[in-house]
Amino acid sequence: MSALNPPPSAPSSAPAAPAQTLRQRMYTVIFEADTRAGKLFDQVLIAAILLSLLVVVMDSVEAVSSRHNGTLSVLEWLFTLMFSAEYLARLWCAPRPWAYARSFYGIVDLLAILPTYLALFFPDLHALIDVRVLRLIRIFRIFKLTLYLAEFTHLGQALRASGRKILVFLSVVLMVVLVMGTLMYVVEGPANGYTSIPVGVYWAITTVTTVGFGDITPKTDLGRALASLMMLMGWGILAVPTGIVTAEMVGAGRQTTPPVTTRTCPACLSEGLAPEDRFCRHCGSELPAYQRDAQA
Repeated sequence: MSALNPPPSAPSSAPAAPAQTLRQRMYTVIFEADTRAGKLFDQVLIAAILLSLLVVVMDSVEAVSSRHNGTLSVLEWLFTLMFSAEYLARLWCAPRPWAYARSFYGIVDLLAILPTYLALFFPDLHALIDVRVLRLIRIFRIFKLTLYLAEFTHLGQALRASGRKILVFLSVVLMVVLVMGTLMYVVEGPANGYTSIPVGVYWAITTVTTVGFGDITPKTDLGRALASLMMLMGWGILAVPTGIVTAEMVGAGRQTTPPVTTRTCPACLSEGLAPEDRFCRHCGSELPAYQRDAQA
């Protein structure tokens, strides 16, 4: 065949990706932060949350509230309307709105706007507006603090792995404070403030944890000797659970962890799915194509 007439190229076997609907694009922007638009949306949302918290804090200062009460009220309602629109947008673009409404973030989103509306009918509930501080949890999704999220996962694994050891250790500490509290009740007695064994146990707990409120103190030489022994024991007792958890964290840190993303399953709203996942690892639903316009 002549070079002037090259053979026709073989048709591509890969089908073209279907165009996303407005609802799907909104879902990607609102629920996921790996895209450029999603990251910008969450950053603006965090800024609005911080500013709204500042308004609440300033409103609690009597000197500022009395002078700028009208301005603070207008700003609070503006933020409330903004968060209300965001909540309704999440309900609209979520494939399963009821599942989102019952999820942790869905409940937090509702609590962030509900107190302002309730304050119209119940003024004493105005202080509940501070509950929107829980929404700051999304800061981990925005800035993708992979290191901190990984360490948080390691800490949770370490606590679960060391739970039995810590329980055994706490049972030993409980026996120690019970014995020492009983001894202090016998040595000091009600005349020096140790009116019962529970009071002695309370003193032993505050002493062994190095808190030392000072509301009950030994007066006799033997009681002070026991108190000194409890103080020295407190140093070692506080170090034991720290060593247990640290050892488990070192073991968990050696395990390889996949990169953290904010990819979300539209069916069960589970987060942290890998970019190469085709199905949700939690509910098994098929996932939409993962497009990262942040790399564009």
